[in-house]
Order: sequence, then structure tokens, then C-alpha cells
Amino acid sequence: MSPSNASILILDDDEDVACAAQMLLRRRHGRVATLGDPRGLDALLAGGMPDLVLLDLNFAPGRIDGAEGLAVLDRLRALPQPPGVIALTAYADIPLAVEALKRGASDFITKPWDNARLAAAVEGALARRAAAAPASATASMLMGESNPMRELRAMIAAVAPTEANVMVLGENGVGKELVARAIHAASKRADGTFLAVDMGALPESTFESELFGHRRGSFTDARSDRLGRFQAARGGSLFLDEIGNMPLGAQAKLLTALERREVTPLGADRAEPIDVRIVSATNLIEERLFDPSVFRPDLLFRLNTIVLRVPPLRERQGDIPQLLHHYLSLYENQYGRPVRELAPSTLEQLCAWAWPGNVRALRHACERAAILAAQPEYRFEDFGLSAPAPAPVEPLAPAAPEDFSLGTLERETIAAALDKAKGNISLAARMLGLSRAALYRKLGKHGF
Repeated sequence: MSPSNASILILDDDEDVACAAQMLLRRRHGRVATLGDPRGLDALLAGGMPDLVLLDLNFAPGRIDGAEGLAVLDRLRALPQPPGVIALTAYADIPLAVEALKRGASDFITKPWDNARLAAAVEGALARRAAAAPASATASMLMGESNPMRELRAMIAAVAPTEANVMVLGENGVGKELVARAIHAASKRADGTFLAVDMGALPESTFESELFGHRRGSFTDARSDRLGRFQAARGGSLFLDEIGNMPLGAQAKLLTALERREVTPLGADRAEPIDVRIVSATNLIEERLFDPSVFRPDLLFRLNTIVLRVPPLRERQGDIPQLLHHYLSLYENQYGRPVRELAPSTLEQLCAWAWPGNVRALRHACERAAILAAQPEYRFEDFGLSAPAPAPVEPLAPAAPEDFSLGTLERETIAAALDKAKGNISLAARMLGLSRAALYRKLGKHGF
């Protein structure tokens, strides 16, 4: 499952809100469905399990306690292969948001949302699900009896019970978040929340609001109090992923919070103490990490009390056969495919492969092979690793006659307004002389 072909369900009783989210997410994800009443959830799930659910926590008019949404969350998390869940609420109630996270939600969004924030949250949740699902597949990222993996597991066991901040270094796909989760699971904070934040996806303009929270009225569109990630992870672990992609200005704000062990929500009169263990990660090479024009040395000093280096797959090739057999068996079982053996020549080729995407790439290759293999034994070609042939040059098609139908003209006008408004629905609606709700309906009608 990749973010572009993921299946998403928006469960919200507000038709306009659901439509707005659907229109936004359809630009990146092909299958985005909506449901206005949780009573229809069982029938919908019978037709296929979504990869991610955006779940409103309140459905009945006037309810703000989140009981309905939390009950649905519990139902979803109890399924044999539960989807990822992002909680949606119009009320930034700290206990409710924390409760949703503790019950298995991967993130929460306060309505009305910032489009960039919602898109980033969805991308992050899908990426973490791809890296972590199924659960037994995740564990295999730390599988292996090579010396580098033995040393890594020993370091995790030694570091986890302490309160030391940990920085995890490694290339994309090696399992840095899995290492962070293993540290949390073996720590004294294991019963608390583990909350992952993609720091590279946070716009600098909303950095403080996302991490430290804000109070109602502190800026335009701040219609209610908002819980920051530091507060949401109180008593648990906060995983700051892609820390190397933070701009220097945001780094300074993070440093201040870590030095003082407190954060001040935007618009608040006083600071709030924080109680989180910080685990950070980056795929930057260490030379870049120590470049002060890229990363602040004083922040690095705060974050890298302990440094764990996750080895790339090419440095532990002896683990590849074990990983291959694990993943192939996993996907054969998941998709009901026949059990096949790896031909010796195929195994030799796969062990010699460079695997630039590391364990994540190996897992995707095994999933593909399990689905598409047709011979009694797996062949190297089944894993999709050969260089693709150049695409044939298609002859130019003759120009189609101009279409002056009213439907086509309406769609083109809406597309032009959206382009001129740079995707801002409210502005595009004003330009077209429509209400937001009317524009959303037309967007759905024309398949935007």
C-alpha cells in the first residue's frame, strides 16, 4: 500500500465538512469515500477495509463529549486488521484528544483545519501504516542475526529504561520509527502515549501551534483552544521524525522548549510544563547534521544524548534470506496465495541486490511477488526489480472537436477559478458567486 493508492474513509455527519475533506484528499489519493452515520459502518466495511479513517468524535447534535466517536474508534481498533484512524473534533478538548490517542488514533485534527496540516497528517498516517502494517511485518525490520542488528537491539535494551533523549540515524526505509517504538515499548513510559510527528511536513508558520498548541482567538481562524503535540504526549514519548528538515527558525523554538522543559501555547498567559521523552530521527548524513548552517549545534546537543545508527540493508546482506522468507510467507498468507520456494539463483540475485530503499523496498518487492508470481518457484522478475523498459512514443492523437456543452463549460470555469485561487475553496466560491456548500457539491458532481 502506497499513499497514492490508499483507501480513505471520512466518517463525519457534516456533509460539507466531509465533502471538503474528500475534495482535498482526492487530489492525492484515488479512493476517498464519505459516510455520515456510523450505523452504516458495518455495511461499508463488508465491502472492503479502508487503510485510513478520518473519524469525527461527535455525531448527535449538541454532543461534545466524544463518546460516540470513541466507541467507533474502539470498534475499529478491535478489528483483525484495523485501519489507521485520525480523530476529527471541533472541540480541542485536551482529555478527549489524549483519550483518542491512547485508544489507538495515530493523530487528531481540529476543525476547521488547515488544508496543508490535514494533508500532512494523512500522508504521515499512511506512511506509518505502510511501514508498520501488518504488525508482524513491522517486527521483521529489527529481525536479523547479523552483528549490526545484534548491536542495535542491545543498544535499544540498554537505552530504553532511561530518560535520555535518543537520536536515530539511518537511510529511508531502514525502520527508524520502529526503533523509536521499540524504545518506547521497553521504557517506563510504555503505558503512555507514543506520538509521532513528521517535522519536515510542518509549515513553519504553524509550527508553534502544532507543537505547543494555541488559545482561541490567538490568530485568525483560531476558533477554539488547540492541544499541542507536547501536551498530547504528556507522560509518554514524542517521536520527532525528519528532524533534519526543520528550518533554523523552527529549530530555535524547539530548543527553547527543550531547555526550559515548558511550552507556551499561542495566546496563553503562562507556560505549561512538559513531560515527554524525546526520540528524534533523520536521514541526513552526519556531516550535514554537524553543519551549523543546516542544524543548530545547541539543539543537536539536546537531542543526541544517545545516538543509534540503523544499518542499511546492504551492510547486513546475511539477513536478507530471513527477511525474504518472512515477508513472502506473510503476504502468501495475507492474500491467500500458494506457498512458493525461492529458486537458488533467485535468492542469489536478491541477496546481491543493492536495495536502495532498504527493508521497506524489500517488503514491497515481496508483496508484489506474492501477488503476481505464476510459476512454481519465485523468479527474480516477480520482484519488479529489473530496470523498466523505455516507454514507447505514442503518436499524437488528432485534436478533438471543441466541446461547448454547458457541463463542460461549467467544469472548465470551476477549474479556472480554483487555479486562480490556488486551491482556496472560499476564494474560488466568492469568485464564482457561489456558497462554499454549493461549490463543494459542484466539485463532487464534476469529479474534482
